[in-house]
Amino acid sequence: MDIKTIWITGASSGIGEALALQYANQSCYLILSSRRKTELEKIAEKCTAIGAKCYVLPFDLASINDAESIVNEALAFTGRVDILINNGGISQRGLAAETNVAVVRKIMEVNFFGQVALSSALLPHFIKAGAGQFAVMSSLTGKFGYGLRSTYAASKHALHGYFESLAIENFNHHIYVTMVCPGKILTNISLNAVNADGTNYGKMDKGQKNGIAVEVCANKIIKAIESKKREILIGKVDLIMVYLKRFLPSVFFKKAVSLKPWL
Repeated sequence: MDIKTIWITGASSGIGEALALQYANQSCYLILSSRRKTELEKIAEKCTAIGAKCYVLPFDLASINDAESIVNEALAFTGRVDILINNGGISQRGLAAETNVAVVRKIMEVNFFGQVALSSALLPHFIKAGAGQFAVMSSLTGKFGYGLRSTYAASKHALHGYFESLAIENFNHHIYVTMVCPGKILTNISLNAVNADGTNYGKMDKGQKNGIAVEVCANKIIKAIESKKREILIGKVDLIMVYLKRFLPSVFFKKAVSLKPWL
């Protein structure tokens, strides 16, 4: 039996944790990554109790100096990686006019450059194997701009451009990309978001609190990965904004302004 190895970044909480726990029920090996080694070990214990074989590989997406070494560590566990789920990230709650450029750089390092460094280091191994898949955690905000999310939206937009190009270039190598665009999901993403000055936002947004259950979100993502979908949108009424942006951009803009999340 061909057992796949699935590598999940941002696996210590939220969607990453939910993905790990659901994949643990399948016949696969798991590599769990994030900054927080202790939390990763706790998740690994849960997955192991379910019956999965887990490996913990902690690192900080904000400061990847040698992505090739990290990839080699991941490959050393089982000799292969079949799916990399680029889930690690950080959100934002700050006006563009007030956001320090150091905060802008930090968000871009975590949400874009860290993901690209890891993926580009793994890509040659996928090409050599003649197969592989990247699942990339974007956001509905990767489809449109929104108040208090200027750099967050920019980082997610950038992921779409990069990974769509990568998918086009490597189609003949049987390498697939699934872009995942969640809307409001019940996680701690707003609690862990950064303010304009880089401090912790520390609040649960109302929309987040009423969002889709993280387990439901994870299940949809896994199904999308299995069917090799190029893109999946996950949300409730917030999905309307994607379609307004696409088909009625002037209506979208008026609606986005009227919501005024900065008040």
